[in-house]
Amino acid sequence: MSLSVILGLMLCIEAPGSSAVTDVFVKRGEDVLLEVMDDATKKFDFFIWKFNIINVLVGYSPGRKPTVSKGYTGRVEFSVENYSVKLKYLQDDDSGVYEAQVTGDKEQTIAKYMVTVQGPVSPVDLNPDSVSNSSDSCNLTVTCSTEDSHISSTFTCDTKTCSQEGGDQSKVTNSGASLRVHLLNGTIICNHSNQVSWTQKKTQIQDFCPLHAGLSDGVSICLVKTVVFSVGLVIMVSVVISV
Repeated sequence: MSLSVILGLMLCIEAPGSSAVTDVFVKRGEDVLLEVMDDATKKFDFFIWKFNIINVLVGYSPGRKPTVSKGYTGRVEFSVENYSVKLKYLQDDDSGVYEAQVTGDKEQTIAKYMVTVQGPVSPVDLNPDSVSNSSDSCNLTVTCSTEDSHISSTFTCDTKTCSQEGGDQSKVTNSGASLRVHLLNGTIICNHSNQVSWTQKKTQIQDFCPLHAGLSDGVSICLVKTVVFSVGLVIMVSVVISV
């Protein structure tokens, strides 16, 4: 009875203390450990972890066994050594604010976490939309797409370099993930990611612009070697002729 009264009072009190909220991202179906880093745990009468202010996960009083709420039986592990709580098999409904509070001489919040549960991102596709080749230039437009969003970008190559029109292209998808397409060392990369997972597709720009292979992001190493070899050969021939 006394335990229920204490829990009720703690839920009704907006406890002062740590106001800093730590963001935590968890992959759907996995576990997360929420820890307490505060000297307030050295002496207290009662301790609780709660979820979204009104839902008590676990309550603990020194000298007694911790009490886990029925709705979280088997999904919460509480440590009486460091007062951390392990949340297991998290699902989307478990996203929210988790707080650790103590009562004694005063009531205070000693830890606060904003937990966001995310699923893995969907696969991504990278497909060419159009290719235009000439003797001195190549224009390539590609589309980077997922199941709920897409982004297009155009790449232009001349005889020396390749560039991406407007620079790196990115957007937030309908599911809140990030979709990005960019050019790196002659490779077009389409990346789909959130805070817990990522996937990508790549394609070589030379596959679509064969006359400009290896010229992306500056003069290619192959071209430099060819020029150096040719100059060296010319010098050697000139020396032989002179002799």
